[in-house]
Amino acid sequence: MSPYRILYILLLRIAQSAGSSWTYTGDHGPEHWAESFPDCGGAAQSPINIKTADVSYNGTLPPIRPEGYNTPGGAPFTLTNNGHTVKLSLPSSMRLHGLPNNYTAVQLHLHWGSITNPEGSEHQLDGNISPAELHIVHYNSDMFPDINEAKSKPKGLAVLGILIETGSKDNAAYGNIINYLDKVTYADQNVPIPSFNVAELLPEGLDQYFRYGGSLTTPPCYQSVVWTVFYNKVQISASQMEKLQTMLYSTAHSAPAHVLQRNIRGPQPINQRTVYSSFMIQRMWTTGKTLGVVFGSFLGMLGLAMVVYFIVKQVRKHRAESSGGLSPHSGVVKV
Repeated sequence: MSPYRILYILLLRIAQSAGSSWTYTGDHGPEHWAESFPDCGGAAQSPINIKTADVSYNGTLPPIRPEGYNTPGGAPFTLTNNGHTVKLSLPSSMRLHGLPNNYTAVQLHLHWGSITNPEGSEHQLDGNISPAELHIVHYNSDMFPDINEAKSKPKGLAVLGILIETGSKDNAAYGNIINYLDKVTYADQNVPIPSFNVAELLPEGLDQYFRYGGSLTTPPCYQSVVWTVFYNKVQISASQMEKLQTMLYSTAHSAPAHVLQRNIRGPQPINQRTVYSSFMIQRMWTTGKTLGVVFGSFLGMLGLAMVVYFIVKQVRKHRAESSGGLSPHSGVVKV
């Protein structure tokens, strides 16, 4: 390997290890990520807008089966503000089945919007954006010893995506995280919190999801993720959503305060990838499409009726002309 190549790789790794070198806005925002993290410019990036009309049904996809989610043990979790999101460490006793391999949990984190622009999910369904999204990250423990070995390898990671919307009631499960946000207000702060039933963070219907191959949604954007985005959503209260949108800062305590909000990457091109669904999707027609079909059918039936009417009229006219020129009594032609 040439000295120039070695120098390039060294500089690249230094850039990738500098977590503060990327942001969600400005000169280090998503449109510039690929300059320091080449994978961010790849052809299989995440998140995506899932267009249900283009999804392929795969009846062999099994339900997602979490193991150890509801019994995480007595050891506390660690909640961290890393300047980009709020992250919760997870024990290795939590595993995931229903994928090509067995995967072991590592952490979960959230993405959200702001008070003025509440659109905060990274994945979209038919262009619809939810106020927030939860990602639960796992590594392929059948093939790799830890996440560091797995994170850049094909199918090395599996991430669950849970879309979050605003409801009328507090969500007790999400309260296990949100109620501690005031302890990690600034970047680089962390706090131990009591362990809880992580399975309660999941939506109903673990057999209804979308599956595709993609990437991490943050630098270094490794294209190593088996994505599972659930069709059903979960709800948290408006007050819980507001805390998520306003209580955290992307800056350290000693720096000028900058609210951590809209920590989302926009949808990436699908390119040649196929998005699969584990369930049959009922195609929903909009009012406009329904009216169009009804009106078109009406015009079609009206046109058919006019054709039939014209044919019947012509037949009757022909019969009248054929019988009208003969005397029914004499059979002599009238002149």
